[in-house]
Amino acid sequence: MNILVINCGSSSLKFDLINAETRETIAEGHVERIGAVSALASFGVDEAKPKRHSLDASTHGAALDFLIQQLRDHPDIEGDGNIEAVGHRVVHGGERFADSVLIDEEVKDAIRDAFDLAPLHNPANLRGIEAAQHAFPDVPHVAVFDTAFHQTIPRHAYLYALPNRLYRRHKMRRYGFHGTSHYYVSRRLYEVAGLEKTNSRVITCHLGNGCSLAAIRDGQSIDTSMGMTPLAGLVMGTRSGDLDPSLVFDIVEKEEMTLAEVHALLNRYSGLLGLSGYAADMRDLLAEAADGDVRCQRAIDVFCYRVKQYLGMYIAALNGCDAIAFTAGIGTYAAPIRAQICADLEGLGIVLDPERNETGSGQEARISSDESKVPVWVIPTNEELVIALDARKLAQTAQRTPYV
Repeated sequence: MNILVINCGSSSLKFDLINAETRETIAEGHVERIGAVSALASFGVDEAKPKRHSLDASTHGAALDFLIQQLRDHPDIEGDGNIEAVGHRVVHGGERFADSVLIDEEVKDAIRDAFDLAPLHNPANLRGIEAAQHAFPDVPHVAVFDTAFHQTIPRHAYLYALPNRLYRRHKMRRYGFHGTSHYYVSRRLYEVAGLEKTNSRVITCHLGNGCSLAAIRDGQSIDTSMGMTPLAGLVMGTRSGDLDPSLVFDIVEKEEMTLAEVHALLNRYSGLLGLSGYAADMRDLLAEAADGDVRCQRAIDVFCYRVKQYLGMYIAALNGCDAIAFTAGIGTYAAPIRAQICADLEGLGIVLDPERNETGSGQEARISSDESKVPVWVIPTNEELVIALDARKLAQTAQRTPYV
């Protein structure tokens, strides 16, 4: 069964055509700068180098139509790829969705209801859903929510110390994100580390441009570092992560900024970019730090220390730890960052093997020493596969009624 997986951002659309039986990616495409004068697209089949295109894509529908036409025109693809279901990444499901669901009008209304919880993401996700339903009206469409995996977090971990009315009226609470990634990596960690899901305590570290940790007991998330929005928790590429809330008011007063401007400051101009004054990309910071740039090294130090803090917090919350996994762009490829995070954690039973850490990037690999009481792994994430498998499972039971 071939599944089309769609991930829409505010001005981008990414798709992967996946054979859910073999778990292989058949084709992938990406359009960015949707709505601009000239959008940019890439499309590739199997492991061939993607071809780049410039196009007029004023809407997500136009971007999707372009990528579908690339499928149809490719000599190695039959028809439009024999797509039997479409899986959609949806960032925020609020409290309503603890699992993936077949999309109907009621589900779309619920995604709209969560617009205020994810104003940058959910509207784009819904535009992608409606464009795909128009393109593929006769196949099931499935929503897979970033927040769903974290719906098992207990009340004492998700409530903020605010007046109760704010939760009752506005559902202000911790939701967490990257759930699909934390789910996939934790399941692979059980397999490679030889752990049973029951009676297990693992921590997954999703470190990319966006970063989050999850504490997982018996296969269920019990805490995660992101909050009501993806701004909370760790230092990220351009997001500040945790800070004293009163700083917002100090910045408004002393910098004479509006709340909207401070919101942009914390989300787009802080984090590694703000600390270094140079770049949000960890690869650039590591290169500059190696050449002696003090501010870039300081940004790296703050980043690693914050991850270390959350590791300790979650080991305490779990009353121990049976395994740790690093994933996403930084977690998978940046050996120096993994080494700095795990340094001086022998008291918690965490000891990396320097050679394994250096050679383990980009693949599933144990990077801890034989003496380490807690095994530490690198596990590349595969959110698209999780979405495809969920879409296949739900599509097999769906009543196929056209969307138009």
